[in-house]
Amino acid sequence: MESNLLSIITFIPAIAALILGVFLRGEDETAQRNAKWVALIATSLTFLVSIFLLAGFDPNDTGFQFVEEREWLLGLQYKLGVDGISILFVMLTTFMMPITIAASWNVTHRVKEYMIAFLILETLMLGVFMALDLVLFYLFFEAGLIPMFLIIGIWGGKERIYASFKFFLYTFLGSVLMLVAMVAMFSEAGTTDIPTLMSHQFGSETFSLLGVQIVGGMQTLMFLAFFASFAVKMPMWPVHTWLPDAHVQAPTAGSVVLAAILLKMGGYGFLRFSLPMFPIGSEVMTPLVLWMSAIAIVYTSLVALAQEDMKKLIAYSSVAHMGYVTMGIFAANQQGIDGAIFQMLSHGFISGALFLCVGVIYDRMHTREIDAYGGLVNRMPAYALIFMLFTMANVGLPGTSGFIGEFLTLVGIFQVNTWVALVATSGVILSAAYALWLYRRVVMGDLIKESLKSITDMSKRERAIFAPLVVMTILLGVYPSLVTDIIGPSVEALISNYELALAEADAATKLAAATE
Repeated sequence: MESNLLSIITFIPAIAALILGVFLRGEDETAQRNAKWVALIATSLTFLVSIFLLAGFDPNDTGFQFVEEREWLLGLQYKLGVDGISILFVMLTTFMMPITIAASWNVTHRVKEYMIAFLILETLMLGVFMALDLVLFYLFFEAGLIPMFLIIGIWGGKERIYASFKFFLYTFLGSVLMLVAMVAMFSEAGTTDIPTLMSHQFGSETFSLLGVQIVGGMQTLMFLAFFASFAVKMPMWPVHTWLPDAHVQAPTAGSVVLAAILLKMGGYGFLRFSLPMFPIGSEVMTPLVLWMSAIAIVYTSLVALAQEDMKKLIAYSSVAHMGYVTMGIFAANQQGIDGAIFQMLSHGFISGALFLCVGVIYDRMHTREIDAYGGLVNRMPAYALIFMLFTMANVGLPGTSGFIGEFLTLVGIFQVNTWVALVATSGVILSAAYALWLYRRVVMGDLIKESLKSITDMSKRERAIFAPLVVMTILLGVYPSLVTDIIGPSVEALISNYELALAEADAATKLAAATE
């Protein structure tokens, strides 16, 4: 079983989706309940099996573990594996999906199709984090757009068609350039094997293109091609505009998956491809990425302050928090990359919980307008407490996981560029402003509005959904070494290879200059 553990984890949800599609018939209440239970059992089983993966993982081995490799269609390789960087994203995915399904218990429209979409989406997301072949990675990466497109387009809000097409076109068009770069990589290296490509030295000689000097040569061009895809996926400023629309129109569970897992594919891509495969290109483009990240943090925080829709505010908050991630990654030091990975994992729990918090009151009042609420603490004390915890975690309160990620990334970036660190730190203050402003207007004050006077507090099911998220947010806040011990050796190896590649390129440049 161990030799096929990754395939088992990846395809349990897809098998459950197949069972639902073939054997479940009808739209009556019993069929709907059965669809929900099949999806919940499948996602829970996937999480339980993934615990065996984590238990058998050796953090001190910086290579890929649990590797599965076999011939696939047309001579292509089916190759899966995990290292210290990818395993925690696998765990985040399997952890969040049962919560997402449980949060969908009130769905009544085309329930079977809804659950199938989420189950297939889980398989595709897991495939992205496990794939060790370029073609396989690209297939998983792009195919994940389809179920999310359907989730927004069928079960979303009034503007769902517009939002779903905007989401699809933005993310798909960015990935077209990545496909071109992958073809170029294969033609030069003669393989699509990701571990082999990570040690391959792509050309970095400066050349002229249309009268422009391309410093870093092919590496810079390939970096930009991958950057186009991953920057949209994160999303980074200024290609972030699809995210607020997608979040506002998506059903609650769709927003949770989008924020908690799908956005992390961009950061994972930078760590898996950009830094190890194109170190020269990464170094050339680092100043641009750092300032784009700093602008994103400040700009989207200010935009969040102006929002009247709760989901839009949290969506802009996500863009700001992803700015810390890209800064930490391209700081290219231990604290920065550790902080970036920690921030992605932490943001998965916190942003997912915040969207669930919005979903709780939306299910009761069917509006996300901030002005429609106020004084909820008087009727919903348990909700007020949960919402406060995740609001504080989103701000980065010490003792919560949000603090660890932001602090580490800021320490990492301070060593590289103090001005970027200064601008980014202002985002901490701005995040406190918009998060506390939202909390005060929704939860605090007197209960004046007649429509809210009969609102009920969270049910047992809703409290059970939040319980694991509360545990993880506090546990990682007080015991961050649960994450850093696993990712540390792999991050250290990534940085040492990155610095070695830069040193070799510098030595080659000096030698070439001396011989001339």
